[in-house]
Amino acid sequence: MNRSSLLCLSLPRPLSLFWMLCLTLACSDPSAPAPPPRHLSQAEQAEVDRHLLQERPNPQFPASIEMGHGRLRYLGTSLRSADRGEGKATSKSFQRGERVRAAHYFEVLETLEGDGGSWKIFLHVAPERSKKTLINADHFPVLGLWSTRHWKKGDLIEDTHDFTIPESAPDRLVGWLGLYRLDRRMKVDARQNHDGRDRIRAFQIDVTGTRPVPKDLPSYRAKKRTGPIEVDGRLDDAGWQAAPWTEPFRRTGDGKKPHFSTRAKLSWDDEALYVAFEVEDRDIWATHTERDAPIYEEEVVEIFIDADGDGRTYDELQLSPRGVQFDAAFTGRRQGMNLGWDSGMTSAVHLRGTLDDASDRDEGWSAEMRIPVDRLTDVPRWPPRPGDRWRVNLYRLEWHSERKRNEGSAFSPPLVGDFHHLPRFGWLEFE
Repeated sequence: MNRSSLLCLSLPRPLSLFWMLCLTLACSDPSAPAPPPRHLSQAEQAEVDRHLLQERPNPQFPASIEMGHGRLRYLGTSLRSADRGEGKATSKSFQRGERVRAAHYFEVLETLEGDGGSWKIFLHVAPERSKKTLINADHFPVLGLWSTRHWKKGDLIEDTHDFTIPESAPDRLVGWLGLYRLDRRMKVDARQNHDGRDRIRAFQIDVTGTRPVPKDLPSYRAKKRTGPIEVDGRLDDAGWQAAPWTEPFRRTGDGKKPHFSTRAKLSWDDEALYVAFEVEDRDIWATHTERDAPIYEEEVVEIFIDADGDGRTYDELQLSPRGVQFDAAFTGRRQGMNLGWDSGMTSAVHLRGTLDDASDRDEGWSAEMRIPVDRLTDVPRWPPRPGDRWRVNLYRLEWHSERKRNEGSAFSPPLVGDFHHLPRFGWLEFE
């Protein structure tokens, strides 16, 4: 029996139903109301007392922003490392993987006790100029010990909590702060003080340190072509004979064997990168006919290229079994998609079956791409020197079970639901 069951059994039925509802909300929505008041231990009360300040603070990132129609004033935030053992020394630069201790300061202008419930503090840490949140650090104030129902007029509150810089974080992060309860946020009174969503820009930090690369990433050694390659989709040219195949692709979500096999090979010359796919497919189909249409919604092969391996800028090139191309350049993970970018790719497919005919049983299809390297983003140098490495990933998206189920497979499975997960890109090493 779980704790919620024990709680409901120990209460009279009306209260039991009430708390069952509260517990249900807590499971489904992190913005659930605060737990009922409880008696603090001596150590807990001492912790609260340390966060009720006697003197006005001097935050590292000072502010004076009123919230809740003049009931609360945000005074600013200070940041320090929770790992370096440097006491209370503040910092604006942290390393990837480092734990940061944030202290947020508030002045209570009007008592919040009769405000209809307790507010939570949210902190969204995101890349600069991005709407994507990397860290969502929602919490009840003062280590969960002193809810806003206890905040009295004249109180100076210090709220502290920790968060960790993600290993995949970019070089600059911004912290957005506010208060919320259930499905609404506390209003920030002046429009110039928030982002239009009642989020206050609380701080900006620089991120340093090398992004660690997972040790289990696959590597492919690309040989310079020694014979001609005619881009016709057939993969029988002399230029392909010395190029080895990758290992069979594995499912993107869990790394297991997919329903149908896919493998690829790569080669290069002084002007271009060549990519070939061999695909097993029992029902070959594709409906889109226009370039840059969303062919990724159907059956497709793809290559993602992060030539300088910075984990930010990269290119995406796709090809459908109908021969339709899609290409786009990105300035960050799913950021700044540029469909106007033209890869200059030459491509072709060869079908071992019939297109768009579900009544027969196909064998599969193969695809070729020739990609001019001078069109790619942030190529360190070309031609490459032996041992030069890029970060790349190769994908195949397959629909089966009467085209009702889709299954992604990859050279290097991202192991998350996102083909754009750059930390899991594999290695392309040039010989």
